[in-house]
Amino acid sequence: MVQTTTRPAKGLGIWCVLLGLMLLATGLFFAIAGGKLAALGGSKYFLIAGIVTILSAIQFFRRKASAVLLFALVFIGSLIWAPLDGGFDFWPLLSRLMVPTGFMLLALLTLPALRRHAGKAPAAKAAWIGSGVLALGMIAALVQTFQPHPTVAFAGEQLPLVPVDKAHAQKNWENYGNTPGGSRFVALDQITRDNVKDLKVAWTFHTGDIPESPTGNGAEDQQTPLQIGNRIYMCTPHNNVIAVDADSGKQIWKREINAQSEVWNRCRGLAYFDVNQPLPLSTVPGSTPITPVSLPAGDSCQRRILMNTIDARLIAINADNGEFCQQFGQNGIVDLKAGLGEAQDPKYQLTSAPTMAGTTVVVGGRVADNVQTDMPGGVLRGFDVITGQMRWAFDPGNAEPNAPLQPGQTWARSTPNSWAPMSWDPAMNTVFIPMGSSSVDLWGANRTPLDHKYGASILALDATTGKEKWVYQTVHNDLWDFDIPMQPSLIDFPQQDGSTKPAVVFGTKAGQVYVLDRLTGKPLTEVKEQPVNAGDIPNEQYSKTQPRSVGMPQIGAQTLKESDMWGATPFDQLVCRIAFKSMRYDGLFTVPGTDKSLSFPGSLGGMNWGSLSTDPNNHYIFVNDMRLGLWVQMIPANTDAISRGSNGGESVNTGMGAVPLKGTPYAVNKNRFMSPLGIPCQAPPFGTLSAIDLKTRKIVWQVPVGTVQDTGPFGVKMRMKMPIGMPTLGGTLATQGGLVFIAGTQDYYLRAFDSSTGKEVWKARLPVGSQGGPMSYVSPTTGKQYILISAGGARQSPDRGDYVIAYALDDKADK
Repeated sequence: MVQTTTRPAKGLGIWCVLLGLMLLATGLFFAIAGGKLAALGGSKYFLIAGIVTILSAIQFFRRKASAVLLFALVFIGSLIWAPLDGGFDFWPLLSRLMVPTGFMLLALLTLPALRRHAGKAPAAKAAWIGSGVLALGMIAALVQTFQPHPTVAFAGEQLPLVPVDKAHAQKNWENYGNTPGGSRFVALDQITRDNVKDLKVAWTFHTGDIPESPTGNGAEDQQTPLQIGNRIYMCTPHNNVIAVDADSGKQIWKREINAQSEVWNRCRGLAYFDVNQPLPLSTVPGSTPITPVSLPAGDSCQRRILMNTIDARLIAINADNGEFCQQFGQNGIVDLKAGLGEAQDPKYQLTSAPTMAGTTVVVGGRVADNVQTDMPGGVLRGFDVITGQMRWAFDPGNAEPNAPLQPGQTWARSTPNSWAPMSWDPAMNTVFIPMGSSSVDLWGANRTPLDHKYGASILALDATTGKEKWVYQTVHNDLWDFDIPMQPSLIDFPQQDGSTKPAVVFGTKAGQVYVLDRLTGKPLTEVKEQPVNAGDIPNEQYSKTQPRSVGMPQIGAQTLKESDMWGATPFDQLVCRIAFKSMRYDGLFTVPGTDKSLSFPGSLGGMNWGSLSTDPNNHYIFVNDMRLGLWVQMIPANTDAISRGSNGGESVNTGMGAVPLKGTPYAVNKNRFMSPLGIPCQAPPFGTLSAIDLKTRKIVWQVPVGTVQDTGPFGVKMRMKMPIGMPTLGGTLATQGGLVFIAGTQDYYLRAFDSSTGKEVWKARLPVGSQGGPMSYVSPTTGKQYILISAGGARQSPDRGDYVIAYALDDKADK
């Protein structure tokens, strides 16, 4: 009898010590860190919960049943506090309640033994019922982690499919964004929301150029290929150009360029020109006509592919055979560093596709961020598509921006530049150009009036002459690297009376969506100038106000509160809360200063270069975004904290850390606002896909995109398909079949969503992640519609590849 009593008592003692140690560690962490949070003016929950948890741990060490009662107080308090603090959304509740529930479950399971040890009735039935309820709740919560939780749930009726008018069905995908206006909409309906489940891989092509960089500085595949007739034209991260058959994926020709850069090797797209095609007419009154061109004698390059290279060349290639167009520039090449002055790699590069504007090839250029104040300028140039001769230049640092460059002169240095794709309206013969900021991004004390005029703006230029038509700015004296990052989309904007107006719509890194009159550049939806706080940097030209596009939905640009902090556990959430309360934060336009400040969204976005896709039939636009905060601190330039220089690259750490801003009195120390587990500190989702109805100017649905299957804390893949919503890079494709395709997530999938409801209706596993933009075409040979995606690897994944994959309906299902 003595042995029988001793063994359970010994086992109980060991278990109570183990459980007590877990609770003691938790309580000490909560009490100490919670005390710090309370001292910063934050929530007192963690401090109180920590103290009571420590008392519970002590009682477990003593094998007292009161230990369970004490922790029950923590649990009940957590149940009350969690929705009061974070609302009733799933992910905030999960983060706050899962750990207390787990501890409460263990405490209840221990209760009967503790009561027996004290000589009391075990109350086993009540303990088991309570444990069962908690276990069921935890299982239900676990199941829900694998279900999407829309931030804006669809609440209307599914829109009917609109059949394609055969007279207007898409024949080619000739431009980076499909149309010159960047619609990313395909007028094809062979693949629909009803049969998309039958999509299968039709062919796979290997480019032979795996996006790897020995420096780790951002070799990435971000392309959207072109389709003309029965050929697909693609480019690789090192600017090799390949033509393949549209039905089989078999290579027709390959032009190896093998461009090299210290950083940022990528090619987002190509341009195409056919001298035999009739030129569109400029029909808007006052518009300059498109300049006609013809081939000189002996020139066989009738159809040509134009490409910007990472090492700053504009190249023309014969679309029929892959040979250089010899009479374009110097044997097919134009040097885009000419006139820039000192512009060696990687200070000046080109990553986006050139813009084909009639017969003028328009190019911008990427000027590396946060390197030094003396950098190449952001001159914009237009070249003759046949000869490669420069027709015009627009120098945003010159009071006479179209003035020709005199011998020995260079374009103005360190001016706002345009690195993202542009759009062209044939009827207006106007190019719409997204502009960035002058160097350096985070310090503007030396900026000129022209820098202030053109920075972070949309600039409309005459495509034939390069003359300015209008400019509209979205950030004043940009100190956040809030460049306009995407191709403006040209739409017909619906009015209240049922008419439409030609408009430009685009998103920003700051999470804003703007709609501008295409003719005047004036906003067609309400924009408010809101007061903002200044900082402490001497001579900085702080703006007293900043614009916010309040007439359109703002995507992921909410002003964060302490209760918005999140973590996979309460422990990393508490660390994030302390970090949040320790920083200066005034909302969207929190200026950098010598203290540590928070920028949300950070310089990655918000929205980025993937751009919007449109549905002209239903007047919808589709927006994908990422939600990543950034903490920033300006530090004296002579500080020991400066560990390295900056070359403007994007390594896995995205150029974070202490970076000198050469030519300024400061360096900048910056990094992503992450928990100790490497998870963004604010609550999920971290990336979404949204449908916006332009008629109502409201979000119809917004869903998380991407799971943690191929990512996780400390770079360890979680291999779980939890649709928490991950940061997205790469754009979307909308189709007349009622679908929106996207692949630019951290997990390795191409997905299709019902464009009417936001429901995920299909997905295909990719061999590696993708940052490319999906495109679609119909084969003139077989009449089959394809969906095509390039997959070279997700942004922060070590897995890389050289895949281009085409999908089509299964032949059996199509019959």
